[in-house]
Amino acid sequence: MTARTLAAVIGTMAFSLLFSVPRKYYLCCGLIGGAGWWLYALLYEHLGCSAAEATFFATVAVALLSRVCAVWQRCPVTVFLITGIFPLVPGAGVYWTAYHLVMDQLEEGAASGFAAVKAAAAIVLGIVLVLELPARLFRRK
Repeated sequence: MTARTLAAVIGTMAFSLLFSVPRKYYLCCGLIGGAGWWLYALLYEHLGCSAAEATFFATVAVALLSRVCAVWQRCPVTVFLITGIFPLVPGAGVYWTAYHLVMDQLEEGAASGFAAVKAAAAIVLGIVLVLELPARLFRRK
């Protein structure tokens, strides 16, 4: 789990570079992405949550950390949120859905497609939940 979390940190930092995030925010972006992935792995692999549930709670953590870092670093929350959510995006699920559909394995394609849609919906709901919290909860004191 540690190696995969480190890979998520590095991958998130690389994604930050790709999205032209200023250099001084790379570490925060990487740590947020790594924390989201770590929580996802903990919930899914060790605590028995479903993939959609683990994705939802990890997204909530990423969005909360993004809001906190945005206030701390005095920059827009999207700098951290877009890059931090990267490890949780169900890209493999979409790939396998397309693969199974092309190979005429409709049941497997439907199952992996539905799982990818559930994960995407969990990401959306987690982001919306946290971004609707009042800004006064995140102000510097």
